[in-house]
Amino acid sequence: MESSCCCSCSVPIPPVTSEITTANRIDHLLARWGYNRSGHRVTPGLYHLGNPTADSPVFASANYTLSFDALRSNLKGLDAYILVLDTKGINVWCAAGKGTFGTDELVRRIELTGLGQVVSHRTIIVPELGAPGIAAHEVKRRSGFLVQYGPVRAADLPEYLKMGKSTPEMRRVTFPMKDRLVLAPMELVHIALPAVIVTIILWFLAGYIAALAAITAVLAGTVLFPLLLPFLPTKDFSTKGLILGGIVAIPFSITYAGTSGLPEWALYAGATVPLLIMPPVVGYLGLNFTGSTPFTSRTGVKKEIFQYIPILATMTACGIIIGIALGISRLMEVI
Repeated sequence: MESSCCCSCSVPIPPVTSEITTANRIDHLLARWGYNRSGHRVTPGLYHLGNPTADSPVFASANYTLSFDALRSNLKGLDAYILVLDTKGINVWCAAGKGTFGTDELVRRIELTGLGQVVSHRTIIVPELGAPGIAAHEVKRRSGFLVQYGPVRAADLPEYLKMGKSTPEMRRVTFPMKDRLVLAPMELVHIALPAVIVTIILWFLAGYIAALAAITAVLAGTVLFPLLLPFLPTKDFSTKGLILGGIVAIPFSITYAGTSGLPEWALYAGATVPLLIMPPVVGYLGLNFTGSTPFTSRTGVKKEIFQYIPILATMTACGIIIGIALGISRLMEVI
């Protein structure tokens, strides 16, 4: 497919297709697993899909490959322009919160690409999740382009174009299990190395049960937490994590309490260690999901961090101190 160009300024407009290739799918997989996180980018600029005319619609996208590919793959059979903003390789929603998918960048990209000379209309369709970063009235004042907020999901775009508007269902943000589990690999990769190190240390210092407890806490915080997120009681992510962590810690607490040959005080002390350490670990890992869900706000996250991090740290410290004391007691043959 050859590049088209702006008739007035002869600026080439690169072509794209709606096809998702094997290379694209590999890129998506690597992005989901956090490999080369900042490298999954599309060059910012104006692209043409199919054989658009001056009357064809214009869609705005982030230059994160998953966002860009989700848009173009759902415009199959349509002739359109895609204006890619420089969001530093961040998706639309997160970039809108950071300001990179914002008013200034949209106006700047319209000017740089000469979009006003490419199309005869003055309308640009922006993803609804990008609305927090876009001030439509400012875009209109500074560029002359009217911002229309499209549906939440790119899959609804064909229907949106037929109707000329979004239905309430198209504007509703949902967070089904599939979307929640997609977040798990990224968090799991981030914690994998320290988790492996801690597991090995615990294996040699406290045995396989302690090592298994570490692995369980990490998997609970990175996999079980997003899976069970809507079903865990309380509003705050930290307390959701504390509850889940407490549940997965119970078997380990019972196991230690049933150890034979130890004095009663040691049994009780040992049983409290997983209950003091595992819940805050899961709570902390769960707190990492606040920026990846539609359940939180920036102010709410800040409030939660200041409110619960000291509690999580205190619980963990107490559990570690008790664990060290038990270890020293064992070495000194007190127990």
